[in-house]
Amino acid sequence: MPLTKRRLLVALGLGAALLSAAGAQAQDALAEITRTKVVKIGIPTDYPPYGFVGLDLQPMGLDVDMANLIGAKLGAKVELVPVVSANRIPYLQTKKIDLIVSTLGKNEERMKIIDFSAAYAPFYQGVFALKSTSIKSFDDLAGKSVAVTRGAMEDEMLGKVAPASAQIQRFEDQAATTAAFAAGQTQVIATSVSNIGVLSRKNPSLGVEYKLLLRDSPCFVGIAKGEDALLAKVNAIVLAAKADGTLEALSQKWLKRGTGDLPL
Repeated sequence: MPLTKRRLLVALGLGAALLSAAGAQAQDALAEITRTKVVKIGIPTDYPPYGFVGLDLQPMGLDVDMANLIGAKLGAKVELVPVVSANRIPYLQTKKIDLIVSTLGKNEERMKIIDFSAAYAPFYQGVFALKSTSIKSFDDLAGKSVAVTRGAMEDEMLGKVAPASAQIQRFEDQAATTAAFAAGQTQVIATSVSNIGVLSRKNPSLGVEYKLLLRDSPCFVGIAKGEDALLAKVNAIVLAAKADGTLEALSQKWLKRGTGDLPL
């Protein structure tokens, strides 16, 4: 065999081996988790009720419970890594974490750079009031005072569904809106479930509860592109938790409402 042809075949063989190794390396997260028995999961610590620091200075919340559930099902110790919106995807891409469980919504831009599991929890803006206030539909807002932040998404959505006789009181920021409702200046508040989580922690005696849905934006687990085995495993965990009622129980525990119809 001519030397040049032999060199070409060797080069092709090396190239194929390198490509195969690269492909294996690109999808080795699950194997590494299985080997080390450790999974690093990005969670929020400043976003109740999904993730926050409790009185014992330990992370707690719906996302924290979900992260621990995934770790248990993977047979791995969970290393919780605090993340924020700006760094959670970069942390995943640079392998500082294996998974994102941090109120992560799915959109077309994000789908280009990471993969998503089936949804595990709702995230929503809604109408909230005291337990003693009867509100079954938007028609029940007639004649009631409603606090909302001027120009916020809740303000826009409320304007489309509230009856004309609803007494909508607009405030300049979320803090002022929440303070007005907590002080009893309004009977109702339109806000995010996260903001209600903060309010309920600070004022547990208020007895605030979810009444009506304005907008739903479910939470998904974020997984690095190419980690197909890990994606399949996490999906199986999420879907099993949905089937056996675990996701419903977590939602009721932390959000005071059911999961609703979570997308796959």
